Amino acid sequence: MIEFVAHNLAPIMFGSLIIFLLLGYPVAFSLAANGLLFFIIGVELAPLSNDINLFWPLLGALPDRFFGGVMSNDTLLAIPFFTFMGLILERSGMAEDLLDTIGQLFGPLRGGLAYAVIFVGALLAATTGVVAASVIAMGLISLPIMLRYGYDRRLASGVIVASGTLAQIIPPSLVLIVLADQLGRSVGDMYSGALVPALVLTGLYVGYVFLVTMFNPNAAPALPKEARTLGHGVTSLIFAAAGAVVLAYLATTLLDGQVEQGAAIWGATIAILAVYFVAVLNKALKLPLLSYLTQQVIIVLIPPLALIFLVLGTIFLGIATPTEGGAMGAVGALALAFGKRKLNLSLMTQAMESTTKLSAFVLFILIGARVFSLTFYGVNGHIWVEELLTSVPGGQTGFLIVVNILVFFLAFFLDFFELAFIIVPLLAPAADSLGIDLIFFGVLLGLNMQTSFMHPPFGFALFYLRSVAARVPYLDRITGKRMEPVTTGQIYRGAVPFVCIQLVMVGLTILFPQMVMRYKSEAPVLDPSAIQLQIPNFGGEGGLPPLGGASGVGSPQNNPLGLPPLGMPPVGAPAGGAQAPAAGGASQQAPAAAPSMGLPPLDFGNAPGEAAPAPVAPPASQQPSSPTPPASAGQSAPIDLSQPPSFQ
Repeated sequence: MIEFVAHNLAPIMFGSLIIFLLLGYPVAFSLAANGLLFFIIGVELAPLSNDINLFWPLLGALPDRFFGGVMSNDTLLAIPFFTFMGLILERSGMAEDLLDTIGQLFGPLRGGLAYAVIFVGALLAATTGVVAASVIAMGLISLPIMLRYGYDRRLASGVIVASGTLAQIIPPSLVLIVLADQLGRSVGDMYSGALVPALVLTGLYVGYVFLVTMFNPNAAPALPKEARTLGHGVTSLIFAAAGAVVLAYLATTLLDGQVEQGAAIWGATIAILAVYFVAVLNKALKLPLLSYLTQQVIIVLIPPLALIFLVLGTIFLGIATPTEGGAMGAVGALALAFGKRKLNLSLMTQAMESTTKLSAFVLFILIGARVFSLTFYGVNGHIWVEELLTSVPGGQTGFLIVVNILVFFLAFFLDFFELAFIIVPLLAPAADSLGIDLIFFGVLLGLNMQTSFMHPPFGFALFYLRSVAARVPYLDRITGKRMEPVTTGQIYRGAVPFVCIQLVMVGLTILFPQMVMRYKSEAPVLDPSAIQLQIPNFGGEGGLPPLGGASGVGSPQNNPLGLPPLGMPPVGAPAGGAQAPAAGGASQQAPAAAPSMGLPPLDFGNAPGEAAPAPVAPPASQQPSSPTPPASAGQSAPIDLSQPPSFQ
């Protein structure tokens, strides 16, 4: 039994963690306690299994994992910045102005308020990045208005919850920051890869509302005329939008080639600023250039768009890192709150307190995950998970399907932070070994983990809406009618269709991976066939310089590199040790020529020009059995290598 536990410690450890979490223990402490408990067990069982690599000194690695891997992680600094930015914007009244103005704009259409909620939810997601702030703000503002004008409670609840969870996948999402950190990839690449799937998911939400209004018009009626307080004037808005498009095109054409990258972004920025300047001028001087509706839409809509550019535009243009973009976004949110005269000490205190709580929550989960992973990797748990998942039939597609089903069901019980810190580090090595791009894998998991906010019965977005929706009958402050409350069952049933839409989006992402992989096309791609290597011609028949022989050494045409000669003897020179005829016809010993390759001769003690001395004969007892042949006449005596040389 003990040997069975020793050989299967990794799956037992993972199952124990799931049990701890299902019992309701805090995630951070469950991770740390489970890791330390199984570390003790693993050290005791290490002699029984070769799969356990745990020993007591390994605990000394924990401080380095805490300070080197968590506290000094610059990527995680973006979390408090974006959280603070979102809380400031949520409390500054921006969401209320956006919902009121956009609701008036789409009011004449059936389902207009639902369209406005989805559109504003996408804007809040791109500015706040916090699901709780988006759901609570729209639940407080738009839900009473939708119920006032006869919207179906299930549709109204589902639209608010789903549009609030767009903050999970639309940059600057906190989930994408955590996933990029866990996968070891760039946050900017993760943002760029998630942009198109987020827009497609928003379009699917709009399409669902359109289908509901087509088959059941009473579920989402249009606003009555008396509720459209901003009047009409959509024609001037169309002309303003057309003028902005033309101006953006002209600015992009002029800037193309003048800036390194992002000419289209700069062109759109110039056009938006020009339209905003015209609207402000029209309001200040009371000019008849724009209708009141168009003027309000532009003035209310442009500031959050400017904040989006300040955060995401600078990241995509390469001007700022995600952490620096979050810092600029926090400053921009303070400026917008100051412009609305909502910036005060109470607002700052509440925002900083909430930011500190969320940042500490993330930090403690990450520290607990470090303790858990130290033990889990020590028992080769990552190898167990990798072998388990890579053996799934179907290759990459089969792996992605199984992993998404696993994450979908775990999302019933675990929060997205818990999934990111516990499950993703185990899945990433298997995905990488199968050749799956980790940015694509991270965006796919982000889309899937978005459903964790809407899963009955533990979806946090459902709880957020439940906390602000009416629980008892109340009198509407505008019409004076008695309004029935929204039940928990209606909230749950309203969220189910949008959970199905999110699953459809996961399938579309698997079928069309280029929606994510387009992030690679933004960098210049080199064609290997277009690369040409040019080797300079140094002269000579083969294009190579001569070896620098004795003949023509000093001539630059024969030695263009100025290399020293290799010390070869001239052609026809007698070799060292050969006899050359003297002038008198007698044969005498020729002086030794310079050794080849210009190396100095080995001098074992004989003076220059002298013959090597005869070796000293060893004693008779040490003489070899076979006699050494004597040196022939005219040759130097051989050197006895059995004796150490003498250096003088």
